[in-house]
Amino acid sequence: MAGALFLVACGTPADTTVPAASVPTPATSASTATTSPAGSLEPNAEVLYVVDGDTIEVDIDDVQETVRLVGIDTPEKTGGYRPAECYGDEASARMKELLHPGDGVYLELDQEARDRYGRLLAYVYRASDGMFVNLELVAEGYAAAYRYEPNVFHASEFAEAQGYAQDLGIGLWRTCGGPDLVLEGS
Repeated sequence: MAGALFLVACGTPADTTVPAASVPTPATSASTATTSPAGSLEPNAEVLYVVDGDTIEVDIDDVQETVRLVGIDTPEKTGGYRPAECYGDEASARMKELLHPGDGVYLELDQEARDRYGRLLAYVYRASDGMFVNLELVAEGYAAAYRYEPNVFHASEFAEAQGYAQDLGIGLWRTCGGPDLVLEGS
């Protein structure tokens, strides 16, 4: 890595700065991580639990962080803060199949490290086999590609994977016809 990266931990008592030297930016890691996804990667975080289809809680150097998978959007699950959407429960269940508590993950940042809610925005790779979780969810039809400007490093890959899922009519494309369809009674 080129050097230490410090992230602002929003919502902590003194809005302290949390060192997260092990979380690289695409400028230092993207070519390595995306060109050899079939191999294992050195984890820089550990999964604590899955929140929903596009959000996980991780431990980075003994600091708990909420990570929002950037560049994708999964439907809202039942029982969340927002109304449930078609295929939200399935997307959450799939994320729980892909990532388990204790799993090592490799987090890669883009241009903006955090969203307006203070969540860490990251591309997530399962460290054991290098699987690009964000891309996998889109390709399998559990998520839609979603451009989060300026975080667009992998946007073309996500758009291509979404086209594939739409063409095959898999996942939310078959069941719901597309993303963001609120379920009746939610």
